[in-house]
Amino acid sequence: MYKNPILHADYSDPDVIRVDEAYYMTASSFTHFPGLPILRSEDLVNWQLIGYAVQRYPGNQFDMPRPGKGIWAPSIRCHEGRTYIYWGDPDAGIYRVCAPSPEGPWEPPTLLLPGRGLIDPCPFWDDDGRAYLVHAWAKSRAAFNSVLTLRNMSPDGSQISPEGTHIFDGRKDHPTIEGPKLYKRNGYYYVFAPAGGVSHGWQTVLRSKHITGPYEAKIVLEQGSTPINGPHQGGWVETPEHRSWFIHFQDAGAYGRILHLQPMTWKNDWPVIGIDSNGDGTGEPVLVHTKPVVKEKSPEATPSESDEFNTGRLGLQWHWQANPRPQWVQFRKQANQLRLLAIPHPLPEPDLRGVPNLLLQRFPAPDFQATAKMQLFPETGAPRAGLVITGDDYACIELALQGRKIHLRQVAFQHGKEQVVEDMPYQDSPVFLRVQISSPDALCRFSYSSDGQRFTAIGKAFTARPGRWVGARMGLFCISQVPLNPAGYADFDWFRVE
Repeated sequence: MYKNPILHADYSDPDVIRVDEAYYMTASSFTHFPGLPILRSEDLVNWQLIGYAVQRYPGNQFDMPRPGKGIWAPSIRCHEGRTYIYWGDPDAGIYRVCAPSPEGPWEPPTLLLPGRGLIDPCPFWDDDGRAYLVHAWAKSRAAFNSVLTLRNMSPDGSQISPEGTHIFDGRKDHPTIEGPKLYKRNGYYYVFAPAGGVSHGWQTVLRSKHITGPYEAKIVLEQGSTPINGPHQGGWVETPEHRSWFIHFQDAGAYGRILHLQPMTWKNDWPVIGIDSNGDGTGEPVLVHTKPVVKEKSPEATPSESDEFNTGRLGLQWHWQANPRPQWVQFRKQANQLRLLAIPHPLPEPDLRGVPNLLLQRFPAPDFQATAKMQLFPETGAPRAGLVITGDDYACIELALQGRKIHLRQVAFQHGKEQVVEDMPYQDSPVFLRVQISSPDALCRFSYSSDGQRFTAIGKAFTARPGRWVGARMGLFCISQVPLNPAGYADFDWFRVE
């Protein structure tokens, strides 16, 4: 048996494929880099993060944080021995990366179809060798949405026709239809596409005998009597035994868009996702269900969270708020430490949301605590470093140089302004910084210790908030409050999540 969610972490807009007996998944990453996470599983329940398809965005438009932009709703497919991921950048157009296998190595991104508002693309190779691409539209850029468009594509997937055909208009019955995934089964073309909005929407499936339509529409998954709001936006995959499964996300606020696995059956050539208790062909999400059949029992696995910083490189769980730069980080291999350099703050007013060199990762569970052991080494200026929770607002516990003394502080950014909540001189070194997160509201409580055993609370509780299309993040930082470089550094012995 398994219990949903299969991943209580922010992997928005998932898409999944099977290669032989392994499953691979990717998800939106927006402006966090490296981007396009690649996850691997042997049973669709236990997933490990194995890499990224995009190390940095081309050009310099994401050298600074640009919340909510960048890599939206990717699709992953294999064709003739190569793996492809297509995604839409709402401000630039449709991009592609490719690799010899889902495990890489991945070629740099290529912009195939420039244009504003082109989002959520999915490639499709038909039985006759012809290739197509279906996509949605972002109203904020294109001035309309709720329409799905089909375009011809070259057989190698490297060229997309500038002319397209609108194959479905959902404005009446399926508003905000988006995220299309194109498949073929038993002579029907199917487009799986969520509608109704992220928080309260449903999963629509379209079908037609002709790829250009006309398409019939049917709601195949909705919240119903369950607590799983907005169950949609995901991908269909088959096991080697031809059993169908569907992975989708649920909007969980500050925890992000967490992932569920639904059984999927077929009735009169329509998919039924979840459990159809009343027989109307529309399923509801399952909370507990029998696992997919596998040859051997798979070990329990989730993406890593803790990092001892003893490998000479960052763990795969980490990402930055912008294109990474090598001067942000060093490794002290003999001491097994991560060193973050105090890079000058890029904004005139204190606001960590605009700092590119925040080292972040997803919330991994409803209730957890994260602890970091660190030491601040100021040289000039006014460096600050610590442990942060960030989204639309943020709060952190940090060491900061004030005058000639190091202070321990809890700082919060709310209502458009950063404020020091509690401040005290602090001479002990190193220091252990901790945050505890509690469900259901992602309430964060900060504390500190000089010995790693006895922790003292500091400041006030802080309720984490999601960012732009993403859940809240936790992580580490080291910056300079004045334009001096270098202004010092912070050494982190480890970061542990329980």
